[in-house]
Amino acid sequence: MVKTMTTDDRIKLTLIQMNSALSRDENVARACAFVDRAVAEEHPDMVVLPEFFNSPYVFQYRDYKHIDWAEPDSGRTITRMREKAREHGIHLIATIYEEDGAGVYYDTAMVIAPDGRIVGKYRKVQPAAVQSLEKIYFRYGSHFPVFKIGPWRVGLNICYDTFFPESARCSTLNGAELILVPFAAPGRHFWKDVMVTRAMENGVYFAPCNKVGQEGEWVFGGRSMIVSPSGEIQAEASDSEEAVISAVIERDQVFQARRSHPMLRDRRPDLYTPICTATEDIPRVD
Repeated sequence: MVKTMTTDDRIKLTLIQMNSALSRDENVARACAFVDRAVAEEHPDMVVLPEFFNSPYVFQYRDYKHIDWAEPDSGRTITRMREKAREHGIHLIATIYEEDGAGVYYDTAMVIAPDGRIVGKYRKVQPAAVQSLEKIYFRYGSHFPVFKIGPWRVGLNICYDTFFPESARCSTLNGAELILVPFAAPGRHFWKDVMVTRAMENGVYFAPCNKVGQEGEWVFGGRSMIVSPSGEIQAEASDSEEAVISAVIERDQVFQARRSHPMLRDRRPDLYTPICTATEDIPRVD
């Protein structure tokens, strides 16, 4: 029997924290098994998988053979995820290394509806190039779209986007009440503080869904979590184990948080010109 999205303002959100092996087929099969387990145990309305769940994190290496991991949205990974969404009647967020055309690649989160349709995409706006080499593998996206899922307005950021506060703020200003964040990131001492701050400063539910364990030379930090608009952690995974975590989230909490801490009311966009000024045009301080 197909499960349909709840019609009220309370939904159950589930995050799947997992590690990825060297086989695409194995990773996709394990992701499907995790989705099956999540549905059987948690009965969610919406399930989120981590960034690059279908592949090891190859972007730690400079080798163009890794471009072969890219797939179109009609490829086997998203086809299987669409089947799972339709089988269980859930919304499913699946993020892959997307081939959009010959030589054109993105880090793309696919929003899959309960009938199996891809109803939206978010492409990572800030590919990382600090320790990883993402910028040599794919382009950046240019938009912060917000998707209507049931009564909710849902935005997406991906991994490194989170460390630019403008990303979550743009999603919020575009209407987001819930921001989902597929991640593939090592552990950081400031992780919890950043996630709680992004939720509180925007009055949104903020849900980072991370990889965990070792892939190549990287060890991913886990600690996937669901943070309320007031900054309370409602569910949290460990930093070392695969996990399925869930929380019931309520739209009323968004409105209550924004009444208590009216950050959006008190913004002064008229004074924020330096944020949107071209880097070379910002005056230097001697």
